[in-house]
Amino acid sequence: MRITSKGQVTIPAEIRERAGLLPHTEVEFAYDGKTVRIRRAKTGRKAGRGARIVARLRGRGDVALSTDAIMALTREP
Repeated sequence: MRITSKGQVTIPAEIRERAGLLPHTEVEFAYDGKTVRIRRAKTGRKAGRGARIVARLRGRGDVALSTDAIMALTREP
């Protein structure tokens, strides 16, 4: 495996899956003078996948309906 000119490498899918490194997972690197290690970062509680999806979709709706109008549509047979 080669490091790109931007310093990037691709972590093989099998290793990502076994380590639980999903997209948007924060990682950190440690160097002990001989070896570079990558591990999941110890961060505070971040927004989960659902919250990220909602944040991405917020404000993208193109139909101007009130909450009451939407609820009426969901209740109609």
